[in-house]
Order: sequence, then structure tokens, then C-alpha cells
Amino acid sequence: MTGVKPTGGRPSRLLGRVVLAVVVLVGVSGCGTGSDAVAQGGTFDFVAPGGQTDIFYDPPADRGTLGALSGPDLMTDGVTVDLADYADQVVVLNLWGQWCAPCRSEADDLERAYAATQDLGVQFLGINVRDPQRDKAQDFVIDNNVSYPSIYDPPMATLTALGGAFPTSVIPSTLVLDRQHRVAAVFLRALLTEDLQPVIERVAAEQ
Repeated sequence: MTGVKPTGGRPSRLLGRVVLAVVVLVGVSGCGTGSDAVAQGGTFDFVAPGGQTDIFYDPPADRGTLGALSGPDLMTDGVTVDLADYADQVVVLNLWGQWCAPCRSEADDLERAYAATQDLGVQFLGINVRDPQRDKAQDFVIDNNVSYPSIYDPPMATLTALGGAFPTSVIPSTLVLDRQHRVAAVFLRALLTEDLQPVIERVAAEQ
């Protein structure tokens, strides 16, 4: 992957969130089938030079695509959420768990960024991981007033769509996909609205 542009340091008020970043020592082996989340294929080649947490993939022509990504809707039994449902939209994927303190701290920031950009043709999609008790994950959504859908994926099966090199042990993580669902940006940390919204707006404005 060419054109990867890491960023520098973060404001001091993010220190607490960075320190609290949850690292889950778990891979994607043993992922379920059947009604579980499903992901396959794709051309995305994750690159993070120098261990950076904010990575941008430019120019657009050099971006890779994710594999097919779908799974059961967290809040509604019998409903499947599919990345392909959001054709021609910028999609922001957020990997989260209700057990994750930084996920709780960024939830309102993500919601504000979503509210500010959805009229630009932007869709947010959560991927809830390692929450074997579905009701607790549902409570997280309700308590934090999250208005966008999430895939319920306790075994982290969907994360195979991110490619073998993606650090799936880092929760929360956020990916910004352009309208062709190529990976434009990756954030391996909790976010503030002002971190995320300008990136979404830039990607949404691309021709």
C-alpha cells in the first residue's frame, strides 16, 4: 500500500483515553459460521509505519477494499446487517465492546460525528465484539443513545474482512471507508468528534 501518511502526537487531554486503550489478546481463529457474522475476500493491506495510531491511505486509487462483511443486527433478531447495503455511501466502521472503557468514552463523540455528517451520504456501522451477553451490549447502545446499527459478533468473525495484518487486538478501532468502500483511514484509539468529523467530511467530498 502506498501513500500512507501517519500523524504525530495527540493533545494532552487524550492521554487518559490512550492510556486506557483496551488491548484484547484474541485473534480471529475459530470464528463461527451459520448465523454468526461472515466476512471474506478483499484487497486491503494494512500498513502502520512506526506504530502510528492514525493512518491515512492516499491517493484514493491506491486504497484497498475490505472483504464481504455482514452479520446479525445487535438490536433486532432475524435481521442481517451487510456492508453492501450501503453502496455509494461513506461508511465508518467502529469496533467496540460494552466491557471497553474507551469505547464508552468515545460513544458520544462518534454519535455527534454521525449526526453532523449523515446528510453527506455517510453511514456509521458498529461491530460489537467479545460480548457473549447480548443484552449487555444492547444496554450499551441504549444507555449511550447510539442511533446507528451494529453487527453482533462475539467471536470477531467479521474482522477477517480487515485482512490478516490488521491489529484486531486493539479495541476500539475505527475505519473510514470511501464511497467505493476502500479504506481511507484507520484509527487505532478512542476518538473525539474533532478527530473524526474532518476526515469523514474530506472523504465524503472526494470525487
